Amino acid sequence: MVLEPPRRLVRALAEDPGADDAAAWLDRLPELVEAATRHHGVRVERLLQPGGRSGVVLLVRHADDAPAVLKLAPPRARPATEAAALARWDGLGACRLLSEPEPGTEDGARRGAAPGGDATGWAAALASERGLLLERLRPEISLSSLPQAKAMLEAAETVRRLWVPLTGESPFETLTARTERQATRMRQAAGPLVLPLVENALAVRRDLLADAARPDAERVLLHGAFRQAKVLAGERLPWLAVGPEPVIGERAYDVARLARDRLEDLVASDGGASAARRRVTKLADALDLDRDRVQGWAHFRATVAGVAALTAGRRQEGETLLEFAAWL
Repeated sequence: MVLEPPRRLVRALAEDPGADDAAAWLDRLPELVEAATRHHGVRVERLLQPGGRSGVVLLVRHADDAPAVLKLAPPRARPATEAAALARWDGLGACRLLSEPEPGTEDGARRGAAPGGDATGWAAALASERGLLLERLRPEISLSSLPQAKAMLEAAETVRRLWVPLTGESPFETLTARTERQATRMRQAAGPLVLPLVENALAVRRDLLADAARPDAERVLLHGAFRQAKVLAGERLPWLAVGPEPVIGERAYDVARLARDRLEDLVASDGGASAARRRVTKLADALDLDRDRVQGWAHFRATVAGVAALTAGRRQEGETLLEFAAWL
């Protein structure tokens, strides 16, 4: 089929450190779509626009006309771990994975190891080739369409269902590893004007991770990219999460991104700083979390995002994110 990748996806992949690999993946996209639809036995209805920033989302139908979604993403987006997380949740709070997890993921590993022993890399490549076949939700309706107070209430109830304890080995990245990569990239990209804010964010991260290293610290499966736009209306349940970037860590990290939803409204309002801190407090109270930890992770994540936006040339977005970070 003729497929023009969404411009938002092309821009996002170009900003990724693995842009060369992403460009090669985009060149192969029509071929990958054809192979994936054949593998899953579905036909393409239409490309979802504007789509996401990590992959292509296609609305498809089975031979019996049952609706589904086919998501294709480059290996760097870790589609195999997304599949493993969705399989672990099994439809509780998130869209249901309709295809079998690949060997090398948390569930797929029980069905056979990858050839050559590199289970994680092989599974990621295979998941990228075949795509993920997912439950069809209503992409035009997300929590972002609700009034803010109602959206935050529904978001809290949804994310709570995703937080499942993990024991033993798993294919998921740890919070320490993920934020170390983010911290390194941020430190390298930060200019002199934002360096004091960056240094503060790095110090906050060190303190948070020092506490998280305790033997009794939380070790739960997190969505990793949770926000209102990642929760869509469904048929099976009113609201279901999509697009996880799963990570193992403490619950406060998952709420931190949610705290800056509709940031433009906060920035434009009188008393934005106090409103931001009240939002953090309300989220922490609603989910029985430590307010200071939610605020700390919100500060770190906003600083990371702000520096990344400035580096990519999105000045207004970057400055808005860093203003929010400074409020916290």
